[in-house]
Amino acid sequence: MAEITAKLVKELREKSGAGVMDAKKALVETDGDMEKAIEFLREKGMAKAAKKADRVAAEGLTGVYVDGNVAAVVEVNSETDFVAKNAQFVELVKATARVVAENKPANNEEALALVMPSGETMEKEYVNATATIGEKISFRRFQVVEKTDAQHFGAYQHNGGRIGVISVIEGGDDALAKQISMHIAAMKPTVLSYKDLEAEFVADQLAQMNHKIDQDNEARAMVDKPALPHLQYGSKAQLTDEVVAKAEEDIKAELAAEGKPEKIWDKIIPGKMNRFMLDNTKVDQEFTLLAQVYIMDDSKTVEQYMESVDASVVTFVRYEVGEGIEKQESDFAAEVAAQING
Repeated sequence: MAEITAKLVKELREKSGAGVMDAKKALVETDGDMEKAIEFLREKGMAKAAKKADRVAAEGLTGVYVDGNVAAVVEVNSETDFVAKNAQFVELVKATARVVAENKPANNEEALALVMPSGETMEKEYVNATATIGEKISFRRFQVVEKTDAQHFGAYQHNGGRIGVISVIEGGDDALAKQISMHIAAMKPTVLSYKDLEAEFVADQLAQMNHKIDQDNEARAMVDKPALPHLQYGSKAQLTDEVVAKAEEDIKAELAAEGKPEKIWDKIIPGKMNRFMLDNTKVDQEFTLLAQVYIMDDSKTVEQYMESVDASVVTFVRYEVGEGIEKQESDFAAEVAAQING
């Protein structure tokens, strides 16, 4: 039986990332053979990872990496936000984003087959991370974004990496692109413009907004406040030429009824039409980047601001950790009791 020295345990730990007890046990089981001990730990790690496979990992970090005219945004999940601060986990996320940007895989299956800086495949690296960190670590999703030499990337991470954004702009510079990404991180648009929204989605969101108005009106009635009107439209896509023309005719009729001289109508109508457009594009304003009020200049929408500086937004990607994952509610006291009872 080979002597299992502290030096041997330390060497195995450095090579595998395993804990002291796991490293010592592996060396004992393999009679001090370093290569066999590493393989033993890997097999053990895969078994541990398999046991954790059905757990919900909804915490973690985004990773953003720019490589010339190619950029990648990734999301890597852990079970707790505590692990998301772990140095090994942070490095894994950074390495994942870099490898994805440099190799441009087509899907998760291709991504997991890529070779990481350690020499292991991404899939094996995640199995090892699950074993050594002690929580389910999973590679959830990625997106590769490309630009031309004339375009600019805006790379930005917010809230310690819980939100990751890449934007591409035409015109302007890198600083403007980053500001656009900061806006995207804060305001949560899901698409670029109203043209990207499905008609069914707009109708559903408009119904939800009107339901909220109904609830507000119930409260207003209790304090004798006038009811707020329902929204008739929610998106610029619904504002056809006929709708806009009718709105202008209605405004003219209103001005006539108020006795406003016709010679000043041209000064009043543009402002009222702007108000009409704002009141009837609420869905656009919530979900589309170009229709949102720009956080760096609240006198303009993003589209208006970009036009004013002779630039435009080409595309963007925004990832927020855990979005769309149904988290399991856990009873901490029950978990502790279960562990005590074996």
